[in-house]
Amino acid sequence: MFKAVGDGRPYPDHGLSTPRDWAPIPPRQVRLDQLVTTKSQLDLRSLLSSDSTFYGDLFAHVVSWRGELYLEDGLHRALRAALQQRLVLHARILELDDAGVPVPPA
Repeated sequence: MFKAVGDGRPYPDHGLSTPRDWAPIPPRQVRLDQLVTTKSQLDLRSLLSSDSTFYGDLFAHVVSWRGELYLEDGLHRALRAALQQRLVLHARILELDDAGVPVPPA
């Protein structure tokens, strides 16, 4: 389902912490099998909750760094998509250069 299951963020802190910070990044589709998770555990109540995105961003947050796509926020959404047999997820993808500096969208 995922490329790999990680436990932590291997990339430098990028400074985006709230849905408002991520909002300027347009969502696009990403394949689940290209994602490396940054969490190895989840809360089953959150996964099965019908309103789990009520207070957050509707889109997952992914960080692209050094050729990998890291699922920073949205593990529950990604698992829900997989359970529904979908191969892709809509996500906001933040591109970081090798030094961890955000790359402006093209």
